[in-house]
Amino acid sequence: QVQLVESGGGLAQAGGSLRLSCAASGRTFSNYAMGWFRQAPGKGREFVAAISWSGGTTDYADSVKGRFTISRGGWNRVYLQMNNLKPEDTAIYYCAAKYTAGRDTTVLGWSGYDYWGQGTQVTVSS
Repeated sequence: QVQLVESGGGLAQAGGSLRLSCAASGRTFSNYAMGWFRQAPGKGREFVAAISWSGGTTDYADSVKGRFTISRGGWNRVYLQMNNLKPEDTAIYYCAAKYTAGRDTTVLGWSGYDYWGQGTQVTVSS
């Protein structure tokens, strides 16, 4: 059974940092692109960052470029380092995985992902 579990969310002050972690289990995610999305209250799910299966390609939403960094820790773990947090970063953050059959590409659209975690809450106070 494939499972993605996020951790590391919590409360931070504006300008602070948090590091989210996503642990994948149930199979080896060596041919899977990974992504982070977020959903704020009353809003739709929004792309945050994505990374290819090798970790060699990354993409970011304009709103987080220069502040967030996505990385992989082996095949089955992905991280999101969030620096200089802003109140508008407040949301539930979701980890996702997409089988890319060896293509070293990122996936930007949420509908393209095969598996999702349950989410972790990030709250940034001003």
